[in-house]
Amino acid sequence: MSLNKNVFEQPANYLLAALPPSDYERLVSHLKLVKLSNRQILYEPGELITQVYFPNKAVVSIITTMEDGSTVEAGLVSNEGMVGIPVVLGDNITTTTASVQIPDSAMQMDADILRSEFNRGTALQSLLLRYVQSMYTQIAQGSACNRLHSLEKRLARWLLTVSDRLESEEFPLTQEFISQMLGVRRSGVTEAANILSEAGIIIYYRGQIKILNREALEKTSCECYQIIEDEYVRLLGNKPNKRPK
Repeated sequence: MSLNKNVFEQPANYLLAALPPSDYERLVSHLKLVKLSNRQILYEPGELITQVYFPNKAVVSIITTMEDGSTVEAGLVSNEGMVGIPVVLGDNITTTTASVQIPDSAMQMDADILRSEFNRGTALQSLLLRYVQSMYTQIAQGSACNRLHSLEKRLARWLLTVSDRLESEEFPLTQEFISQMLGVRRSGVTEAANILSEAGIIIYYRGQIKILNREALEKTSCECYQIIEDEYVRLLGNKPNKRPK
C-alpha cells in the first residue's frame, strides 16, 4: 500500500490520536500502513499473534467458532480500537478469530514492540488498559443482548455500530455475513431486515445496506448500543465515532 504521510501525521485511529505527541512520535517508526482485504483473517485460535492492528476505517469482527462450525461475533473493532488485545494482557494466543468485515486500512505494529512499549508504563499503557475495559463492556453487554433481546433490536444495534465506525449511513453487508456474526439463521436476518425496511428505517439492495432514518433505528435498538458507546466515552475521554450527517 502506498505510503500516505498524512495518515502518520494525523492518525485516523482514535487510540493513536489520543496519545501524547511524544509517545506517538516514538511509535511512528514502528507503524506500517497496510491494506486489510475483505474476509482477511488477522489471527485464528491457537495461533501466535505476531502483529497488532490499529484500524483506520476497516471493521474487524472478533469471532467465536463452535465445534460444529457455527459462529457468533463477540466483539467489533474499528477506528476506535486495536486488534490483538491478548498482547497487552501478557499473552499472544487467543481462542477467537479476527476477521475483516469491511475492508480498508490499518496501522500495523510488531506485537513484541507494542508489548515493550506497553511495559514502559507510559500513557500508552493507561490508554490501552482503558480500551480493554471498554471492550470488556462491549463483550459483556453483547452477551446479555444476544440472550435477552429480539433479533430486530440486535440487528438495529449492530447496524448503528457499523455505521458509526465507518462514519457512513451506507455500507456493504450481506445477510449471510450478518447471520454469521449474530449467530442466527439467514432467514431470521431476512425477517428482521424486512421489518426495518417496511418501516422505512433501512433499505437493503445488492449486498448494500443504507440507513434511511437513523433516529428511528436508534429507537428500535435496545439500550445496549448506548451503554457500550457511553462507556467508551467515559473511559477514553473522547467520542469513538462521528455521527454520519
